[in-house]
Amino acid sequence: MFVKIFKPKAAFSGVKYNSRKIDGNKGQLMKVANFGPLQSFGHLKPQDYINYLTALAALNKNVKLPQFHAVISAKGKSYDKITLTAVAESWLKEIGYGSQPYLIVFHHDTDNNHVHLVSARVDREGRKISSAFEGLNAQKSMNKVLGYEKAMQYKFSTRAQFFMIMESFNYPGKDPDEKLLQEKIANYKPVRNHAMQLRSILIQNRHRTDLPGYLKETMGIELIFHAAEGKKPYGYSIIDHEQKEVFKGSEVLPLRELYNSDAVSPGESSLPAEEKIMPSADYIGPVAIADDVDDQQIHGMRRRRQKRARTNTR
Repeated sequence: MFVKIFKPKAAFSGVKYNSRKIDGNKGQLMKVANFGPLQSFGHLKPQDYINYLTALAALNKNVKLPQFHAVISAKGKSYDKITLTAVAESWLKEIGYGSQPYLIVFHHDTDNNHVHLVSARVDREGRKISSAFEGLNAQKSMNKVLGYEKAMQYKFSTRAQFFMIMESFNYPGKDPDEKLLQEKIANYKPVRNHAMQLRSILIQNRHRTDLPGYLKETMGIELIFHAAEGKKPYGYSIIDHEQKEVFKGSEVLPLRELYNSDAVSPGESSLPAEEKIMPSADYIGPVAIADDVDDQQIHGMRRRRQKRARTNTR
């Protein structure tokens, strides 16, 4: 996703520009925020917003160019207007404009879905919103909002695993830097001791009927089960959020051993077969998962959630 901050201007011409797009049926007003009592009035005109922003800017006469105007653009139609608006709101908070009055307008007059954001560079205390390293921080903040910054902190061996991490945190990003992603995958080196530790944890706790929830809540270990739609899971993945690493389940403990009541370690009590409950599966969306042996059968499946084995809150 691309973000650009336009050069500051003395007048709030961005309001009129976006209003023309709306009037021409090429744009849609998606969000009006922090305009105080003004928002309680219906049928506001562009000049009403301009007057409010101008009055706010007047609190600091030293700021000669008070308009803040930016655009956030998707590649093609990869992000819809709802997602773009949510991303824009989060991004504004990241760069210090979350409490400022702002407008978000969705444009659909080009091949790429995009939103425009208009605000003021002066806050209600008369202080100028910092613009230091604005261009550099703009894209960095966007990577954080989309989830790429967080997900890239993990160790993973496939593109599918990267998107599992994204899904785990409910991040909206769909278009990471492919060069950086492939470099990360190419440099992956599994930690055998870590896999053995996880294996031990799974074996020690596999008697629990609440295994996925227990592991996530107490140890930060998330189990993601894979299945063809309407079928029982045939494989799974493990995200260790404490150690920030992803494993194919088969690399740690085969599924048949994880949920096989006959496979009991010394000192472990076996549950009756009718109490050994196989979890419902999460479905993985259409990402490139050919390299994941455990995931090959679900390539192209739609993702949906049924009685989730995962316990991450979305």
